[in-house]
Amino acid sequence: MRSVAMDMPINQFKQKLYARQRQIGLFLGLGDAYAAEVVATAGFDWLLIDGEHGPNDVRSIRDQLQVLAAYPAQQAVVRLADHNPATIKRVLDVGAQTLMIPMVETAAQAAALVRATRYPPQGIRGVGTAMARAARWNAVADYFAQADAQMCLIVQIESVSGLANLAEIATVDGVDAVFIGPSDLAASMGHLGQPSHPDVQQAVAQAIQTIAQAGKAAGVFSADPQVAQAYERLGASFMLVGVDTLLLRQAAASLMAKFGGAAQNNMAPY
Repeated sequence: MRSVAMDMPINQFKQKLYARQRQIGLFLGLGDAYAAEVVATAGFDWLLIDGEHGPNDVRSIRDQLQVLAAYPAQQAVVRLADHNPATIKRVLDVGAQTLMIPMVETAAQAAALVRATRYPPQGIRGVGTAMARAARWNAVADYFAQADAQMCLIVQIESVSGLANLAEIATVDGVDAVFIGPSDLAASMGHLGQPSHPDVQQAVAQAIQTIAQAGKAAGVFSADPQVAQAYERLGASFMLVGVDTLLLRQAAASLMAKFGGAAQNNMAPY
């Protein structure tokens, strides 16, 4: 039987980052492919499969990437829990092309993450395409010649130390975008649980400008439409505006309240 060659998937999310196109996204924290597919019908530009705080592992990330592939308008991004090159290798092999890595505080850390997403000689990504969905199990013609160009790395700045080194981090070759995490940043600044604190908002605003000056796309999370719009006016081009778990909980509590229930809606911000 003749072997059929397949085309390399093109990273549309990366292309839109470089074009500074507006992209609105949602956290996927339920860790379930069926739930991810439900959300994929809502029309978001991108969906973040969260492996940092959400109960995801490589298998559940793979399952969500598979179902989201049927909805190409919703680009999938995977956030990992740490900087482990072995985990990065496995998630890239199951098909992730865009990674968000939390808690980046130095240019050296950013450069190491770039190397983890690239094959030698530019990087240290291990070779195992016969078992890799990313290469369609060796069905993608010239996968090695194309893979690095389709990789997209977003580093996340979430601490005072990260802010102090932001200008240097943003200029690292291979860092495609920088995302500001207001919740952890607020904690680092002494405002735990207050991501909308004026000091935090000012720090985020300054960070967006620094990222833009480095010629990189800036991203940020805010579930407050007014705050998100303000960040967008400052230059943020890709944003997360909600969390699937909170949407489910809020909708359930709202429905119960309509029938006289005593659902409690007081929740700490993400």
